[in-house]
Amino acid sequence: MPLSETPSGPVVIRSRRVVLPDGERPADVLVRDGRIAAVAEHGSLTAETVTDLGEIALLPGLVDTHVHVNEPGRTEWEGFATATRAAAAGGVTTVIDMPLNSIPPTTTVDGLDAKRKIAEGQAWVDLGFWGGAIPGNAADLEPLHDAGVFGFKSFLAPSGVDEFPHVEQADLETALAEQARIGALAIIHAEDPAVLEAAPQQPGVHYRDFLASRPDDAEAAAVARLLDTARRTGARVHILHVSSAAVLPLLRQARADGVRVTAETCPHYLTLAAEEVPDGDTAFKCCPPIRDESNRDQLWAALANGEFIAVVSDHSPSTLDLKLLAKYGGSGDFAAAWGGIASLQLGLPAIWTEARRRGHSLSDVVRWMSSGPASLVGLTGTKGAIAVGHDADLVAFDADGTFAVIAEELHHRNPVTPYAGKTLTGAVRTTWLRGRVVDVTAEPFGRQIARPTTR
Repeated sequence: MPLSETPSGPVVIRSRRVVLPDGERPADVLVRDGRIAAVAEHGSLTAETVTDLGEIALLPGLVDTHVHVNEPGRTEWEGFATATRAAAAGGVTTVIDMPLNSIPPTTTVDGLDAKRKIAEGQAWVDLGFWGGAIPGNAADLEPLHDAGVFGFKSFLAPSGVDEFPHVEQADLETALAEQARIGALAIIHAEDPAVLEAAPQQPGVHYRDFLASRPDDAEAAAVARLLDTARRTGARVHILHVSSAAVLPLLRQARADGVRVTAETCPHYLTLAAEEVPDGDTAFKCCPPIRDESNRDQLWAALANGEFIAVVSDHSPSTLDLKLLAKYGGSGDFAAAWGGIASLQLGLPAIWTEARRRGHSLSDVVRWMSSGPASLVGLTGTKGAIAVGHDADLVAFDADGTFAVIAEELHHRNPVTPYAGKTLTGAVRTTWLRGRVVDVTAEPFGRQIARPTTR
């Protein structure tokens, strides 16, 4: 039957390239009632409906734990409908939404309820939420945790929005101590404000000037301070969007000392480089910034060594006017433009394009972008793997297909991405959510999910 149709009974999905937890091999996957009921030898299972993918790979749906949806309050930047449509088109079947850039932010239970209410019926994929830890809301953390957020985000430097102020050291101590007490995960944007303030601030269209304004030392100093605080409070911490290889030795030492710390990086840090950013192309601006090619190689080496638990998008879009793109008549001023990369639909092919070039496998990509993020947020029993009992969140991925990125054809709300014009290898052909084909022209059926209860 055509891949665009969804049968009502049990289904067998067959491929010569099924990426399983123990590696890639030919296999049949039986889906029943939204879950994976069996994984068996290729050609051995039968059902009323059999979908044979041939050489097109079958992957578990990606889990993206770092997405800024921005609704309510800044829906013109991005909304649940557009973001999750882009996610499904890119093979992402689970999204965890960040607590800032929306109004209100997710720093109280009321803020969480506002998100959940407006997201209802809009999501093409499954959707969870992070909470926020900001100055003065320590009493809100336990109620938010009990309400199902997956953990709490804090900024160590200004976030860029007034509704979500950064934490000073005393605030950080308080927040981490409380999160250690309730067993919550702290996720941290780690840049040091003192280092940023001391760095040269040269506005203009040259990326090198912007890069100089967000030096490696800003990340390293912030991570060192965070790790010291985590060591003293006993909190479990996760470093968001690591861009600088200067952070890696600090993470290694902290882990050797017994600090409970994980870290992630993002497709743009692994596939783009400062040397290639054109003057005035502020689609490349993000914080922390895209660094040079040598730094990129060090991030890849750390990824290969298992030093990052996840590769996630940090999808952070904005409107065209805030990006100040020169191609749309803006100033192209990197200092003034909004920082954030829009890539939710493109993360899988972007990473696969570079990973294959470097000799990595689809199993590696699945570990970085599916099972790893699922582990981070405690969803290993339901998401992130093609395994019996898991949700049948699946992706038919043409690993040899190529396509040119046209920003205006992507599903996220505003047509801005640094990948515009690039040719990527690897194309998502079909996405299944709990065994149903996701058709982004039809009605969405994604569910809201909560942190698994462990207390």
